Amino acid sequence: MKATRRTVGLRLAEPLRISRSTTTARDAVRLSIEHEGAHGHGETVTSVYYGLDTATVTHWLDRCARALTRFPDPETALAALSAHASGDPGGDGGPLGSGTPPAVTAAVESALLDLVGKRAGLPAYRLIGTASAPAAATARTIGITSPRRAGALAARLADDGFTVIKLKVGSADPEDDVARVRAVRAAAPHARLLLDPNGGWSAASAPVLLGRFAELGVEAVEQPVAPGDPEALARLAARSPLPVIADEDAVDIEDARRLAGRVQGINVKLAKCGGVSAALRIAGLIAGSGTGLMLGCLTASSLGIAPAVHLADRARWTDLDGHLLLDHDPWTGIGGTDGSVRASGHPGLGVRPRTPFDVRRSHPVADGPARVRIRAAEVTP
Repeated sequence: MKATRRTVGLRLAEPLRISRSTTTARDAVRLSIEHEGAHGHGETVTSVYYGLDTATVTHWLDRCARALTRFPDPETALAALSAHASGDPGGDGGPLGSGTPPAVTAAVESALLDLVGKRAGLPAYRLIGTASAPAAATARTIGITSPRRAGALAARLADDGFTVIKLKVGSADPEDDVARVRAVRAAAPHARLLLDPNGGWSAASAPVLLGRFAELGVEAVEQPVAPGDPEALARLAARSPLPVIADEDAVDIEDARRLAGRVQGINVKLAKCGGVSAALRIAGLIAGSGTGLMLGCLTASSLGIAPAVHLADRARWTDLDGHLLLDHDPWTGIGGTDGSVRASGHPGLGVRPRTPFDVRRSHPVADGPARVRIRAAEVTP
């Protein structure tokens, strides 16, 4: 197998303000794996919150590419990653080595899924045991802004076909959040509303705010209070009039195990948990517990969002709009502009670049020796 990587800048169409920061752009590092003339692609994006700058991402992708040379083919490598994520440690940190950031593991697994699917002539969702192409209504995020602007954006989204709108909240003055939610409710009266304070509410104010937003018809709230005390989050969820979805307090399988049945939802981001196989394990763990699955994402291209779209049939809430926030998405293939994301029937992840790759800016990172569809049993609990 031969691996290359390329870094591109992703600029948001407009700044996205949340309770703790404002994002205007980030880098995306694409990993491409080639074997016997077929290519698979995955993407990692930089994130201040997760401690991933461009140098860190490229360093770990290079290490992972070297680790892949131990495998004779992409099918064997994918099976090893799936087994490790499903609870078979395999020694010394797993196939990619100890300490690999989850976002990097997710990108490597995505590239392998893409490549294995193309070699087998199967879409990624078939590789993980889903019979038909998943599709779901996705939330569309509106950042912290004035009530008037939020209302105008919501009306436009509703006209475009969006039935789920997610509002970032957590302003210094909670009344600003209330006014913004009222404006969006008036502008899009039939939309399902989700709120995300990103941990910006105090423990004292959260119960009161949950009650007020329940009266305004909000459907659910992500991570109302600061992460770090999952027991406090579970206690809040137990008395909340609205479903509470854990995000920053639910990173990996152990967090999910701790919160299963104690919060109403867990937001699974592939970059946070470590990829498709890890997400499948979490989905299996919480199934039947009373805790629903939310699929979330970081701001990324269609390449970065696509793997989660192949899991969309398993989610109660789908929030896969990261590619829709960009000024220019260098990839295409999962839709979303009409309010729904969908996996195509094309082999692999089903996405394609909008323009041909610039091979002069791609960097070879590993070479090595270069068979097998991944059965559902190998990637589910």
